[in-house]
Amino acid sequence: MRDYKKYLVWEKSHQLTLDIYRNTSSFPKEEQFGLISQMKRSSSSVPTNIAEGCGRNSDKDFCRFLYIAFGSANELEYQILLSIDLKFIALENGQKLLFQVEEIKKMLNGLITKLNKANS
Repeated sequence: MRDYKKYLVWEKSHQLTLDIYRNTSSFPKEEQFGLISQMKRSSSSVPTNIAEGCGRNSDKDFCRFLYIAFGSANELEYQILLSIDLKFIALENGQKLLFQVEEIKKMLNGLITKLNKANS
């Protein structure tokens, strides 16, 4: 079993989730069950899937959850772009969030690649 808290990608994705919660608090109230909810779910899905994958017994299972986390990061990336276009997030804040997402995606990709090479 792995300790998910020891993975830098988990720490960064947890921080991103906190940042998404902070940024969406100023969205229009009518978005509470729309974009706000979607962004909170997709952002929290990234560290959640890393944590769940760490609880699995094999690298293959861990990798499967990392792929799910990667997909959630892609989903969040689009939602941030949409939020910028709708002027719910200031461009500067949105760019910071997009940078965080990109960094997390690169880290997830690196970890997935490493696990796949170790098991091939």
